[in-house]
Amino acid sequence: MPQPHTLKIADIFSSIQGEGLRQGEPTIFIRLSGCNLRCSFCDTKYAWRKGRNYTVSRILLEIRKIRKRFPAEWVCLTGGEPLLQDLSELVKNLKKEHLKIQIETNATFFQPLPVDWHTISPKPRNYFYRPEYKSRAKEIKLLVTRSLPYDVVKKIRREFPARTPLLLQIESNLASSLKKGLKYLKLATQDGLRNIRVSAQLHKFFGLP
Repeated sequence: MPQPHTLKIADIFSSIQGEGLRQGEPTIFIRLSGCNLRCSFCDTKYAWRKGRNYTVSRILLEIRKIRKRFPAEWVCLTGGEPLLQDLSELVKNLKKEHLKIQIETNATFFQPLPVDWHTISPKPRNYFYRPEYKSRAKEIKLLVTRSLPYDVVKKIRREFPARTPLLLQIESNLASSLKKGLKYLKLATQDGLRNIRVSAQLHKFFGLP
């Protein structure tokens, strides 16, 4: 008898979306385990290895329990890197629950999933992303680390449609990252680059997960 499909899950929890254009919206997070990049500045390193195998049915049960006390309309698939695992069955069933779905990905993998919102966050060293995201991304987040070059900001802004916002995401709300982000925003404005903005982590201001 075939075994049911399982996903390795680090955590399932409710909060507000703390980053990006959906900031402040009630959201249920499904944090998947594993990552192919494992950046030194990652603030969810526990998700690289931590996790338990969940069937899709069990995930849906957890979601329904949460929604009884926290009736969010959005669910966010994040990680780690969520697209290391096959999400097709999970997404199909989340849609049946009438949920809107966001995926947060480093964009090195792609799955043709019927989700509502792709958030991509290309990472060093080479800031590679799959070309499918040029037409699908709702927002691009570039984490403003010490190593982020301004040339990368210019390159990615010019490679994506002007309608797609590019967010300079402040690293862990650090003052040094904010200073650099504001500097890059000023340079981008002077260079005629549009639809770029600075973004902080709202949930950390409020002490939320």
